[in-house]
Amino acid sequence: MSSAVDYFVQEKIWFDKPRYDDAERHFYERINSTSHPAQELGANTILQDIARARENIQKSLAGSAANGAGDQGELITRIKSLELENHSLNQVVEDLRLALSKLECRVAVLEKSPSPAAAPVSAAPCTNGTSVQQQKTSPPVEDEDDDMDLFGSDEEEDAEAERIKEQRLNEYAEKKAKKPTLIAKSSILLDVKPWDDETDMAKLEECVRSVVADGLLWGQSKLVPVGYGIRKLQIQCVVEDDKVGTDLLEEEITKFEDFVQSVDVAAFNKI
Repeated sequence: MSSAVDYFVQEKIWFDKPRYDDAERHFYERINSTSHPAQELGANTILQDIARARENIQKSLAGSAANGAGDQGELITRIKSLELENHSLNQVVEDLRLALSKLECRVAVLEKSPSPAAAPVSAAPCTNGTSVQQQKTSPPVEDEDDDMDLFGSDEEEDAEAERIKEQRLNEYAEKKAKKPTLIAKSSILLDVKPWDDETDMAKLEECVRSVVADGLLWGQSKLVPVGYGIRKLQIQCVVEDDKVGTDLLEEEITKFEDFVQSVDVAAFNKI
């Protein structure tokens, strides 16, 4: 019992309770003070982000406005340059009109007052539809009572020119007549088909070669198997295009009805 009393006598906690209460209060205040700055720091960060976003938006709006102003300035510059160019072109057109009117006036004056040395102009027709102006000059007449024939020499010159022209035309015609003309020819390969395998192919070829015409020349021939023992006659000929055609050959060959079933053109080549 005495020991417990001695312990409580030495313990001073109850006497220093206000000091301990102050320490506890300071402890909790410190804890609360550390949490508030963190909240204030987060709020400040959000406010800074909002301010930065506003600044970026303002910069974007200012840049777009500057670009619009630049495009508008460029458009105005181009319009001004086009106006200047249009003005210069109008000036050039006006100068050309003035020059043309002056030229027309000069031509009109020249047509009204022809030169005394100029002679009447005659238009001679040409073969191509155009006209060639031939200007004939005659020496000025000094004495109207002179009996000299001023046009006799011109008539003689015209007659001589006509004679030379006619002579040259005749020479050209003779030269062209002597020149050999090119005859167009063609090489034709015909397929002549018989009725059956019992047809006499030698007699069939003899009938085909019996066709005679001006400009027709028969060539080589051979028998080509068709099937089932049937053979067709393949014969070549050279014809003049202006005299003999394929229609004529087919018509003449098919007249041999006892031997020929049909005629086909296998090849046609120009020579």
